[in-house]
Amino acid sequence: MEQRIWFQRRFDLGLAPEVFPELLERIRGTPARLEEWVEKVPPDALTRRRADDAWSVQEHIGHFGDLEPLWAGRLEELLAGSADLRPADMENRATHEAEHNAAGIDGLLRRFRDAREAIVHRLEGLGDEDLLRTAQHPRLQQPMTVVDLFFFVAEHDDHHLATISALVRGAGPTSTTEEPTHG
Repeated sequence: MEQRIWFQRRFDLGLAPEVFPELLERIRGTPARLEEWVEKVPPDALTRRRADDAWSVQEHIGHFGDLEPLWAGRLEELLAGSADLRPADMENRATHEAEHNAAGIDGLLRRFRDAREAIVHRLEGLGDEDLLRTAQHPRLQQPMTVVDLFFFVAEHDDHHLATISALVRGAGPTSTTEEPTHG
């Protein structure tokens, strides 16, 4: 089964604030889901790249931590009333240059969990009016609320979790393209 190509996805945004509690739980649960996968994978398999040199499981895990500053920054921009959200690094330089395969997996998981917990803590303190703030997403070229942003983040999380699942099961990514850009 082929996985959707991330950067070609379009999103139906304008989600109601009432979906936010469920989104918050998806966001909160990603570190535990990653940790569960790591428990099942032999250490040498975490850093193994496929023949096409796409990211290893460990590089995908490092990528989660690499993007947390983007999500946190976009949240702060929304809350500050910015008209536009910051763009993502469409080349994923932080992940490509980080050498996540040389890092310890426990450190990568802790880095991600700590950053995600900080975002969740910030989200838990928002009021209803905060959830409706809007700014323009740079790649999608459509307005995005706080609820929409974290739907996007949850979908991004699930995209990489599905790729990790395929790698762990030995299937490799189910997409036929290079690593996705995220915008």
